[in-house]
Amino acid sequence: MLNQPQRLSMTALAGIADILPGDDLADILAQAIRSNDVTLSDGDILVIAHKVVSKAEGQVVSLATIKPGEEARELAAQLNKDPRKIEVILRESRRVVRAFKHPQQAEGILIAEHRLGFICANAAVDESNVGEDNTVILLPKDPDSSARRICAALEETFGVRLGVVITDTFGRPWRMGLVNVAIGLANVPAQVSLVGDRDAFGRELAVTIPALADEIAAASGLLMSKNGKTPAILFQGVDWEPAPSSATDLIRPQKEDLFR
Repeated sequence: MLNQPQRLSMTALAGIADILPGDDLADILAQAIRSNDVTLSDGDILVIAHKVVSKAEGQVVSLATIKPGEEARELAAQLNKDPRKIEVILRESRRVVRAFKHPQQAEGILIAEHRLGFICANAAVDESNVGEDNTVILLPKDPDSSARRICAALEETFGVRLGVVITDTFGRPWRMGLVNVAIGLANVPAQVSLVGDRDAFGRELAVTIPALADEIAAASGLLMSKNGKTPAILFQGVDWEPAPSSATDLIRPQKEDLFR
């Protein structure tokens, strides 16, 4: 007898209005779930673009309020970037990992370690989808806490067990292009160890530990377009078990960085 086919569905929640500082994002998401005629079940996972979380939490900075320091001015001259934006990046960073500009580039590239430990371009300081000129948006101060608050509110509203993943778009070492990654988690495990399980041919797995949260985040990018105003994607049918975890669990410890 054939095994039952596994099915996974992804639904972009349409109709979410532009988010403003102070908005109750959980309530807005609950309204979107209802208006999209979606029935939630235990084990559903809501994936949310960090920018709507950051906007609701007021993590938006007007560059007109920023006075760049000496380091920011020096990096700005090297990279041909706005020194005010560089100053914001430095404030969000633990350290600059790499700063370089090829002669053919209009602007250089600044790779930094964000204060939360994520290593990415510009310490995740971004100007896209902010909605205002001369303004940048930052990551939430504590994305895991943000995810937990939203998840708890939605679970109370709908009476089901849920997971929440907050995402941002990062580049990847040794790979071209961008993908969504997990930067905040509620209930969803960052990783799932398959060590000790067996593959399809009976071979015991020794080191296989999928990054479940990043797999879900990356898949959400298929429906979370930059110009589509679909910042929330509902996953139904994912096989997972709730676990206390943090998106920072996915950051490789520096002592394991072979290329540092």
